[in-house]
Amino acid sequence: MTDHYPYQIATRRGSLTLIWRPGEDNAPDELAVDDLGRLLAFHDFKTLQEYCDRNGWELIRDGGATLDLDLIRQWVEHPGLDTVPAGLLLDAWNFFEDLSHSLKTDPPIPSQGPIHDSAYEKIFGGDTREPAAGEEAWTDQEATAVRELLRAGLDLWEQATHGPRTS
Repeated sequence: MTDHYPYQIATRRGSLTLIWRPGEDNAPDELAVDDLGRLLAFHDFKTLQEYCDRNGWELIRDGGATLDLDLIRQWVEHPGLDTVPAGLLLDAWNFFEDLSHSLKTDPPIPSQGPIHDSAYEKIFGGDTREPAAGEEAWTDQEATAVRELLRAGLDLWEQATHGPRTS
C-alpha cells in the first residue's frame, strides 16, 4: 500500500494541507483527489487525519516543509527578484508537475523541452542565478521558460483551489 504524506501549501489566503503520494513503479507522484477529480485540501491536520483514517490510508508525518507559493508568485511576477532560493523553485516545479498529473487537466502545465531540461538540471545543481554560477547560470531563455512554467502552475493551483477564473 502506498504511503501518504501531508504536504502543506502556504499562500496569502492561508495554509492548506494536501495529501501527497509517491508513484509506484513508473507511475508519477500525485496528490490525492476525490471521486470527482477535485483536489483534497484540508485547513487543519485533525480533519486530514480523520479523512485518511476513514479511507484506510497511513499518513506518514515526516516533519515536511511548507511550500510558500506567495514567494514563487513574487518571483514569477518580478523578474528582478533574486531572493527566492533555488531549492524553493525546484520544489514548486515538482509540485506543479504532481498537481498537473493528479488533476489530469487538459492542457496540463506547458510541455517541456530541451530548454526546460537544461534549466532543471542547472537548478538541481544549486543556485543558478548567482554570478558565481558561471556556465551553470540560467540563460535568459531558461529563466523565461521556468517563469512561464511556474506561472502556469500557479494558475493551475488557483483553478484547483478556487475554480476557473471568469472574465
